[in-house]
Amino acid sequence: MKKNNGVMMQYFHWYSPADGNLWNTVTKEVKNLAELGITALWLPPAFKASAGKDSVGYDIYDLYDLGEFNQKGSVRTKYGNKEEYLTAITEAHKYDIDIYADIIFNHKAGADMTERVLAQRVDRENRNITVGERRIIEAWTKFVFPGRIELDDNLKVKNFIHSDFIWDYLHFDAVDWDQKNSESAIFKFVGHGETWEKMITNEKGNYDYLMFSDIDYGVNEVKDELKRWAKWFLETTNVDGFRLDAIKHITIEYFNEWLDFVRSNSNKELFTVGEYWAPHDYEVLIKYLQESKFRMSLFDATLQNKFHTASKNYENFDLSKIFSRTIVEKYPVNAVTLVDNHDTQPLQALEAPVEDWFKPLAYAIILLRQEGYPCVFYPDIYGAKYTDKGRDGNLYEITLNPVKQLPQLLMARHNYAYGEQINYLDHNNTIGWTRLGNEDSATAMAVLISNGTEEGYKDMYVGQKYNEQTFIDILGGRQEKILINKDGIGRFFVNKRGLSVWIKNM
Repeated sequence: MKKNNGVMMQYFHWYSPADGNLWNTVTKEVKNLAELGITALWLPPAFKASAGKDSVGYDIYDLYDLGEFNQKGSVRTKYGNKEEYLTAITEAHKYDIDIYADIIFNHKAGADMTERVLAQRVDRENRNITVGERRIIEAWTKFVFPGRIELDDNLKVKNFIHSDFIWDYLHFDAVDWDQKNSESAIFKFVGHGETWEKMITNEKGNYDYLMFSDIDYGVNEVKDELKRWAKWFLETTNVDGFRLDAIKHITIEYFNEWLDFVRSNSNKELFTVGEYWAPHDYEVLIKYLQESKFRMSLFDATLQNKFHTASKNYENFDLSKIFSRTIVEKYPVNAVTLVDNHDTQPLQALEAPVEDWFKPLAYAIILLRQEGYPCVFYPDIYGAKYTDKGRDGNLYEITLNPVKQLPQLLMARHNYAYGEQINYLDHNNTIGWTRLGNEDSATAMAVLISNGTEEGYKDMYVGQKYNEQTFIDILGGRQEKILINKDGIGRFFVNKRGLSVWIKNM
């Protein structure tokens, strides 16, 4: 559940090492993370994927294999084995840190066998348009999970471990590969599931299909199996919530049904955030929340894109409009705010990183205001180095530096970001706000942000109780002490392209 002034952390990035040590690292680090102010961890997919121990996890193969069975060339996943995963969750709970599991329901990958299926190509840019004649293809759609089958002495099936559900072509509506002709295209199946699922936009005609073998939510067997799996997974792991992957490509009706089911069968709130990445489609994100009847939150892709744009445009970006047409402005309770994630980091498909100079400002915005549920990105705490090809085919070495002010900002959220908020969002290049505090805070707090070429200032109210007292900048960017006048107002300063966080001098 979301805790008072809680902070989620995405505890991985796309290029996290494939050394099988992440779950053990979580176990070792949760005490330090709790002291830092982290109250929940979004962990990467814990399930066996088609690339086995080298997979980030989104090419999902077997939801029941948490690093327990020898499948896809390994027992463990990229992050470790089942025992280590469960140990990490247990250890996190000792320090009152919730665990959110990353769930992939849109597709399956790495099928064990092909099947002959009648299909027809569709246009990649408009999936409602068919191309060519219907024909038989060989589709990778048969999932038998041999690692979970127990055989008797006569090599006959004795038992299916965890589930006896076998996936076949009747449980999917499309694939992107015809093994028979070694052809890559989107092949829509004919004879069953011929109608795409209902989406909330007409992007690409219908954006039901994303990749691999696309799960068909018009099939009751599929819906029932994923409910059975969820019950097993919750009982096995004791996780506290979910991050739902690629919800843009799945009918919203099923998630409404599934979330109602899992919550009715659990003694937990099961906080859930969906990944609907539409940074330029504010109306769509709002519509999704409304049609879900707010059963889940969404990552605020619109705000993240504003951070990216602001960091590229310096003083030419109007800071007074930083919240305009964002989820956190419209539905703050259902907004998970973030600065970067594994999809927006450099060299990824949705690359939209925030420049280093602006990251402290962006983190102040998501951590020190009352709206939204902030999510911190792993490299912004620990840093990261990796090498990969860019879109131009060239190889790049990337270094992501830790945000040095982030520990102080997390401390400030934990200690001072309470009480009434007064906004001063009235200038293109200098904005600020104050938090007046309550019984959980030792002081009021004033925050100033600038993307300008000169220092800025604002006269801001912190409360008459601080009359004749002085405030200091805990980030150390400003050395002066600010005297609060008899009306509870102080003139607070910020450096050019800077951030200052002012509290009572104690």
